[in-house]
Amino acid sequence: MVKYLLKTNSMEEPGKHKFKKSISVLVLIHILIWMVIAVVLFIYQPLSWNIEIPVQLWVKQGIVLLLLIISYYVNAYLFVPKFLLQNRIRDFFILLILLVATVIFISSLVDPWLHIPQLLDRAFHHRGPPKPRDHKREFSVLMLTMTSLVLGISTSVTAIQKWQTDQRLRRELEQEKTTSELSFLKAQINPHFFFNTLNNIYALTVVDVAASREAIHKLSRMMRYLLYETQHGTTLLSKEIGFIKDYIELMKLRLTDKVTLEFTYPENLKDEQIAPMLFLPFVENAFKHGISATYPSYIGIIIKQDGDQLSMDVNNTIFDDTQVQMEGNSGIGLTNTRRRLDLMYGEKYTLDITERSADDHYIVKLMLNLS
Repeated sequence: MVKYLLKTNSMEEPGKHKFKKSISVLVLIHILIWMVIAVVLFIYQPLSWNIEIPVQLWVKQGIVLLLLIISYYVNAYLFVPKFLLQNRIRDFFILLILLVATVIFISSLVDPWLHIPQLLDRAFHHRGPPKPRDHKREFSVLMLTMTSLVLGISTSVTAIQKWQTDQRLRRELEQEKTTSELSFLKAQINPHFFFNTLNNIYALTVVDVAASREAIHKLSRMMRYLLYETQHGTTLLSKEIGFIKDYIELMKLRLTDKVTLEFTYPENLKDEQIAPMLFLPFVENAFKHGISATYPSYIGIIIKQDGDQLSMDVNNTIFDDTQVQMEGNSGIGLTNTRRRLDLMYGEKYTLDITERSADDHYIVKLMLNLS
């Protein structure tokens, strides 16, 4: 219990750190955006005129900056999420046009209130011979350009943030789904297997004490693997094969002479990280449905490794009385395994299942690319 609590705390701290870091980056982006816009409004545009700037113009530019800030966040937190991201495109553009018109209208009201045209005419007159200037048109064009630029930045930044948030949530959901499906897979292991194995071991103690001790050791090793080695997203290939090997050895305790069992795996394998408990559903399915109490039965399990390619072939006999059981009971496990393969390997795996071959065999071929 202490180990579990320590592990949980160590995983929460990095998450908090990443969250704080993302917030800091977001705040920095907003600060940089408004610094650039403020430089254009308060430094580049007025000072490029080479005139003595009246105080009223600085007040006007401050009001314009405030209008642009309001426009940015109204668009970012209202228009984009409520309309653009909800596929209400027409309403979104209508609202943008109305917002731009409102900003330009309010800005045009500020000019006569602060006497901006008269003050600029006087300033330009001191610089040289007066030239006819349409200040109202100049400011309208400037406001249209600046407002459109700000709204474009607002839309882009908000859409990118939404996409990044969706991607992060999708990854978290996929990880949670993978974890829950692994837990479900472990819970799917037939409890009767453990009870039957314990009964077989108990009976074995009467005739072969050494063999019963070895069986108990294998069972405890399997339990240890289930409880500890599968807590992470991946496990070593050697441990996964070792688990399957122990499972098969224990299942052999209850097999009769009518069952032919073949199990081969690479002795000198290249230890790779793989998703835990991928092989078990197919192996368990073979033992559950490939054995008959009255007819000769066959189970063949072959695991091969060729570079980064890992394959597993499972071949077992099927009988008319077990075909219905296989279709009804194994579907959940196989569907669950397919989902785990999709989540963890994507396009890097192939799974072919032949439900009934010409010689009445159930055949599974799984190929994984571990590169």
